Amino acid sequence: MKVTCQRDSLQMACQLVSAAVPAHTTIPALKNIKATALDDAITLVAYDPTQGVGIRYTLHGVTVARAGSCILPKDQLIQILRESTEPDISLDAGKEAIVAKAGGRYEMLSLDVNDFPDIPAFDDGGHYHEISAGTLRTMIKRTAFAADKKDTTAKYQLQGVLWEAEEKEARLIATDTKRLALCHGSASVYGAPDTAKVLHLVPLKAVNILERNLTTDSELVRVGLRTNDALFQTENAMIYTSLLQGKFPPYRDIFGKTRKEATKKVPLPTDAFLARVRQAAIMTDDESKRVDMVFEAGKVTMTARGAQTGSSEVVLELPEYDSDRTEIAFDSQYLIEFLRALEGEATVTLEMSTGTRAALFTCGEGYAYLVMPLTG
Repeated sequence: MKVTCQRDSLQMACQLVSAAVPAHTTIPALKNIKATALDDAITLVAYDPTQGVGIRYTLHGVTVARAGSCILPKDQLIQILRESTEPDISLDAGKEAIVAKAGGRYEMLSLDVNDFPDIPAFDDGGHYHEISAGTLRTMIKRTAFAADKKDTTAKYQLQGVLWEAEEKEARLIATDTKRLALCHGSASVYGAPDTAKVLHLVPLKAVNILERNLTTDSELVRVGLRTNDALFQTENAMIYTSLLQGKFPPYRDIFGKTRKEATKKVPLPTDAFLARVRQAAIMTDDESKRVDMVFEAGKVTMTARGAQTGSSEVVLELPEYDSDRTEIAFDSQYLIEFLRALEGEATVTLEMSTGTRAALFTCGEGYAYLVMPLTG
């Protein structure tokens, strides 16, 4: 394989693909990136067999002097691309070595390309949906943070995002059992729906890789949800992932019950509410991120206390709130992560009953975030 391409473009492509390289593997080739040059393009592939997640990214506008495939040493190549100031880079891969020229000359060891497994091509199985990259990015941003990120948990299915699509919308749902996020988005659904009740639980690693590849808001992303795996096709990338197995909480029942029990609705200015939560949280400590809130006519008072830090008290004026006094406490980090995801939203509504029942935050018709309060 022998190619010449823009250094910046190859650097970006390598960074996107390297997110799928496994942290630990006994197969040397999988610690790196497979490259295939053909016509006027170079296709980069990375695959993590431990999580069943892979990506194939095609970079066009490449001068291919000799078609072929090789294993590109990820760490050394990215360093070369990062440190070089030359506009172009050439790669000449032989059986024993890969020579890179980008200002300087670099000779890297070559690995057997046959040691690298391929990943499937996009196959929608006759049932798929399309969704704009801008909508999908927002949906991921507003849900993925709520998934369980603890490696020690026995509920591995919660370390992913539940993905559903029917009629004219797609839904993403994530939970760690203490909070639950749901976001709807417009989608075009094609083909006959699955008759079997299959849960499409997409691993967080695959979701994060997909999000990084959503660069143009208007671009349509094709999504194929199959029985045991899922595929996502963007203009330049194809992300493949095995699905997580297990049960998922009945989110519709949970949201419905919480909304039915809610007796108070509080309209909150998003940015101001986030600012006050962050201010109050300054005096929390590592053991407890608790912020106590007292809602009363015209305002909410937030207090926090840390055993090794001190205490704080901040007030947010709420001219539209005139209901009874209600006390409730939250993990401040759960609120901060959620509110940061609402970029561009002026207001959010809090629905609650008592300080011991789940509280529900809503934003328009397409987004809901349920969080358990702290008690005791």
